[in-house]
Amino acid sequence: MSFADFTFYIFAITVIIGGLFTVVSRNPVHSVLWLILSFLSSAGLFVLLGAEFVAMLLVIVYVGAVAVLFLFVVMMLDVDFAELKGEMSKYMPLALLIGVVLLMQLGLVFGNWHISDGAEAARAAIVPGDVHNTAALGRLLYDDYILLFQLAGLILLVAMIGAIVLTLRHRTDIKRQNIVAQMMRDPAKAMEVVDVKSGQGL
Repeated sequence: MSFADFTFYIFAITVIIGGLFTVVSRNPVHSVLWLILSFLSSAGLFVLLGAEFVAMLLVIVYVGAVAVLFLFVVMMLDVDFAELKGEMSKYMPLALLIGVVLLMQLGLVFGNWHISDGAEAARAAIVPGDVHNTAALGRLLYDDYILLFQLAGLILLVAMIGAIVLTLRHRTDIKRQNIVAQMMRDPAKAMEVVDVKSGQGL
């Protein structure tokens, strides 16, 4: 067994263990930490495949942003996990049914899965040998699929604005700054001269 094979098995086993403990862990903070471990191990697998750009994207975007955001949300929200676990039992039959359906679908997929004869040749024709995979990916995104790439960014922007609008709540018990009222105030009414006698105080 070569060093590359040993590294692949280490990363693959770590991904499986991290994904399993992400699901079965009782503490949500521990689940997020196991998820981060799975992301890092997946990035290692991408490095072994020669896709360094995808590996760095996985580390920067998912580990550096999404997983850390999950961790902050889980730690900052005051969630009663005992109440959530108590309500979990009434949804258990539906969850088991969905799990059985997913397992059946995976069995059908893996039962009929075979590698095409021209798959290796097609993958070799996409990226020439003298072009780095990051440069080839950039050419593919920004030359051939630039319209779809921009539309995907627009959809994400609309989703972000929609999430802000849906979660925005104006509370009446919080003092907020009113810029218009500050600009339109009358200077004569803004200040009051008080004649304070010596030793009296306000």
